[in-house]
Amino acid sequence: MVFTVNRIIFLFYHWQLLGADNIGLGEIALVFPNAFKLDLATIGYILVFPFLLNLFTTKGNSRTIRGIDKAFSILVFSVYQLISLGDLQLYAEWKTKLSAKALAYLKEPGEVVSSATNTSLIISAVMFVVLFAAFLFLYNRLLGKFELKPLKRSLMSIPLYFLLTAFALFYGIRGGLQAIPITASQAYFSKHNILNVTAVNPAYYMIFSVMDYQDIKSRNIFKTIDELEAREIVKKMHEVEKDTTISIFNVERPNIVIILLESWSADMIESLGGEAGFTPEFRKLEKEGLLFTDFYATANRSQQAMASIFSGLPGLPVTTLTNHPEKYPSVHSLVKVLKQEDYYTSFTFGGQLIYGNMKSYFVENGFDLLTEQDDIKNKNMPVGALGIHDEFMFDYFGKQINSIPQPFFAGFFTLSSHSPYDFPGERKFSDMKLEQDFANSVYYTDKCLGEFFTQQKQQPLWDSTIFIVLADHSHNTYRNHPVHSFDYHKIPLLITGGALREEFRGRQNHKLYSNVDITTTLLKQLELPAEQFFWSKNIFNPYSPEFAYFELSYGFGWKRPYGEQVVNINDNYYFVREVAPEQETQLDKEGRAYLQVWFEEFMGY
Repeated sequence: MVFTVNRIIFLFYHWQLLGADNIGLGEIALVFPNAFKLDLATIGYILVFPFLLNLFTTKGNSRTIRGIDKAFSILVFSVYQLISLGDLQLYAEWKTKLSAKALAYLKEPGEVVSSATNTSLIISAVMFVVLFAAFLFLYNRLLGKFELKPLKRSLMSIPLYFLLTAFALFYGIRGGLQAIPITASQAYFSKHNILNVTAVNPAYYMIFSVMDYQDIKSRNIFKTIDELEAREIVKKMHEVEKDTTISIFNVERPNIVIILLESWSADMIESLGGEAGFTPEFRKLEKEGLLFTDFYATANRSQQAMASIFSGLPGLPVTTLTNHPEKYPSVHSLVKVLKQEDYYTSFTFGGQLIYGNMKSYFVENGFDLLTEQDDIKNKNMPVGALGIHDEFMFDYFGKQINSIPQPFFAGFFTLSSHSPYDFPGERKFSDMKLEQDFANSVYYTDKCLGEFFTQQKQQPLWDSTIFIVLADHSHNTYRNHPVHSFDYHKIPLLITGGALREEFRGRQNHKLYSNVDITTTLLKQLELPAEQFFWSKNIFNPYSPEFAYFELSYGFGWKRPYGEQVVNINDNYYFVREVAPEQETQLDKEGRAYLQVWFEEFMGY
């Protein structure tokens, strides 16, 4: 009853997403039978403790045992409701289930609360109280009237009870007597991810996510092929016929500015296939810059983007680099390389860098100037739930880079296009069925971006500066792409500025790359060695291989010019497999080898 009611609530809460995908009631109804086996497995795990407890029941302690059993049941109700409601709210923002990786954010609960809307917090609190009270009432009415009787101490009753009940629990937990035990993939049945997510029991998923999170400390859970073969595949994939580069800078040592746009999806960019009107200022910038049309984020969290851009490292399933500061000394840094070349380095953010433990990573990188909300003393800047709004931070950052030593390498991270979208700008779009607040926030940040560049073009440093404008990761949009698709992970990358060669202005690059390739590309443009950044490729080497990867909770997406696939390795479940039959094996081995070798390297840091 608990599982079913929460599942119905989940479907009603996200009815707009169901409508956007034109999912019929018949297919929605299939969620429940497909969820049944996994629900039974979850119930089996829950009942192990009461089963063992009952073995010790006697006439003298039956009341005590009953009290313990009830306390355990109340605890289970409470924990399950917290997980289920967390699942409910998280899916709206990340389109994934609550996992151990998501729980890592609870280290900074204030930031989590700030990023949630007041409405969602109130809804969650009210739902918790109402559901908990309802389930407790039903528990007392349905089970409270039954007397807990001790087992008859006969030679047959206890062994028989133990064997039959233990077998029933084992059968449920295992999902039957088949050769392969049940996994979360048992509940997957639809091409619509929201239905699969609904069918997977959130408590079951969370338990195994936490177990896997602990497991990665001792073994590579993504090892699926021979180690030597995997390393050889990955090494061969990164080989280039000739180490050369096409120079796009017209200055030997330009200032370099990286503008990270929070959550911008390619769907918000007309030139990348999106609808017109969301980012008119970005479109103007395209006319004087180099736009990449097939560019992807390797992960779906901001702190993972930082590791990709500043350390040339792909995103990690299950965990993130910033959750393991003990590994920082083994990680190479673009910032440190540029500092050795006499670049002044800075990073600016209008919010709190403790979110996702990013601050520890930035401090380890050794930026000369690290600025966040608490460092900005101007009290006239309006502040939202997450920090200072973009229009004020763009102005602050513009003045900042015009006052620091040159040459400089400066990063700026926006925040207004992140939930709860409390920006002070115009709400232009009012009739969108999905992600209306997000679309309006992107429009606001786009306006701020345009004003920033208008001001910077008037500054003396413009002619000697390169601006790299890209998103940290993507976000759900009005098109409602599944998170296990490359359409979801596609992001913009635009290179512009006075230091960009004339022949590259107003042009587009259609090759397949990702944000992990920024590191090596920049170093090669500056004619600096980049061998230590193995996972990063030089975008402007005509001989560089083309591929893109992104992480999933338990798998990866892998894309080549000849095909793509997205797979859950734990369950060997392919969400996407679009490739000619004769190239399936090659594509599959490449993706598996890439993740396996990268995860093995990470474990060894």
